[in-house]
Amino acid sequence: MSDSSHPHSRSPRPTRRRPRLAARTRRADGTPRIVVTGVGVVSPVGIGRTAFWNGLCNGLGGVHAASGLEDVRGDHFGVSGRLIAEVSDFDPNTHLSDRRKHFKTMSRDVQLGVLAADLAAEDALLPAGAVNPERIGVVYGAGRIAPGPLALVEGAAACVGPDGAFDPNLWGELGLPSVPPLWLLRQLPNMPACHVSIALDARGPNNTLTCQDASAILALDEAARTIARGAADVMIAGASSSNTDAFDLAKMRSAGELSAQTNDPEHAVRPFDARRDGTVAGEGAAVFVLERYDHAVARGADIYCELLGTASASGGRRSDQGTGIVNAMKTALHRGGIEKAAGIGHINAHGKSTRWDDLVESRAYHTLLGDDLAGVPVTALKSHFGHTDAGSGAIELAGSVLALRNRQLPMTLGFEMPDPLCGIDVVHEGPLSLKGTSGVSVNATKTGQAAAAVLQAV
Repeated sequence: MSDSSHPHSRSPRPTRRRPRLAARTRRADGTPRIVVTGVGVVSPVGIGRTAFWNGLCNGLGGVHAASGLEDVRGDHFGVSGRLIAEVSDFDPNTHLSDRRKHFKTMSRDVQLGVLAADLAAEDALLPAGAVNPERIGVVYGAGRIAPGPLALVEGAAACVGPDGAFDPNLWGELGLPSVPPLWLLRQLPNMPACHVSIALDARGPNNTLTCQDASAILALDEAARTIARGAADVMIAGASSSNTDAFDLAKMRSAGELSAQTNDPEHAVRPFDARRDGTVAGEGAAVFVLERYDHAVARGADIYCELLGTASASGGRRSDQGTGIVNAMKTALHRGGIEKAAGIGHINAHGKSTRWDDLVESRAYHTLLGDDLAGVPVTALKSHFGHTDAGSGAIELAGSVLALRNRQLPMTLGFEMPDPLCGIDVVHEGPLSLKGTSGVSVNATKTGQAAAAVLQAV
């Protein structure tokens, strides 16, 4: 599906400069420069990088009431379960029409991820045969792919005893035969990477990472290292997830993570705002084509940006103080050769919009940067598309890649009343013209794991 053929992607492609081969094809430490040459996005604010970027810059919010889904979700989860951030204009029969035979083994997470990979490969001018398929790899971030309750309804109904209660002793004889034979394949976390490698005929290194919100940056890190050690020339890296299943909503609501705000859905997710009361479950995917700088130039590819450094860390017993975020950022910046806050063009925050997570994250930024944090613009893009587990980090990363390309940083929606306990410079009221040429994208999990990626405009 062409990025430009989608109904929300009709604005002109931004001009992309074709670089000439420079003498510096390696970094100071001798490792090859790794660059991004393709971006594919499937999100609640647009399918395709153009629609996605326009949606961010125009302040489009992808959160809406869960109309038509009450039978599965809404009525069971109360007020705080009625908002959702879906990719409402995604239709697998249209966007993945040539893969209908695989739908039985493709959950929605997989479908979103495959479309994002298709868009990224097309954007990178990477048609079949352009690169030796043995030298193209895939590494994907994935979340917990929910099986969906509807697939088990028939089997569960068959096990209802005379007293009207579910009898587990009947499952083997009466319930199990009603379960679709390929049911398990739809929920294996390695399925996105498998289907993407099949779709793009990528026969090189292949892996899946499941680390919740940090998965996308970890996938980017592994992809870059794979290229650097010479195991592949091109890597397809990203993450996809659909966090909108009834099970996901029940889990997030029981944990007190969902916003109870209903009167203004598009501004329900309010990162770092004093009125924030939770996040909104969402879905989406973003995929990137990575390759060596000299390889990209040799095949005539356009370059979005350079990946300077990535890192991960865990907060351990001190995770409530944001230690994981501090250490991941510090290491990623050091690997990227940025030792001072003045070298940070912007921070793309995790910004989950829960009271505690945002407070911990802001503390981490203050701990790492001190008074210099005041000069660093921060945006939190979950305000546009909600929280999608593994996919969030990938979509946010796409926001930073496109921000460096277009020299603008999208705003944070719903930010009107700064929380004095957070004390960070949040971009709001409209896009900000970027002065710096670098950006740091940050993600963290509830258990204190964190990841950071440093990008540089080329």
